[in-house]
Amino acid sequence: MSINTFPSVPIVEKPNDRTTYDPNRLLDALIQKLHLKSDAALSHLLEVDPPVISHIRTRRRPIGAVLLIRMHEVSDLTIGELRALMGDRRKKFRMGMKYIKLEEN
Repeated sequence: MSINTFPSVPIVEKPNDRTTYDPNRLLDALIQKLHLKSDAALSHLLEVDPPVISHIRTRRRPIGAVLLIRMHEVSDLTIGELRALMGDRRKKFRMGMKYIKLEEN
């Protein structure tokens, strides 16, 4: 199944269920879909410093929610499609107890 809706752009296939986490696959797909030439061009479009992309590629930094939303805005890919491209197969995101504000009675 293709996630690409532009006929002039090469088709990017969704990874299968056995795909492991790889943020490089997502970054490469974005560069291809958006007709960019480099990571620097991608960082400019996403409005982040170039080292952010480098750190994501080397897995020293995760792709956070804000950056994922920005990728969605510039690419028109759904969040689910972006997550599938990087190999994130979780059905739901769960927040730890430290993020949940509990009411005191």
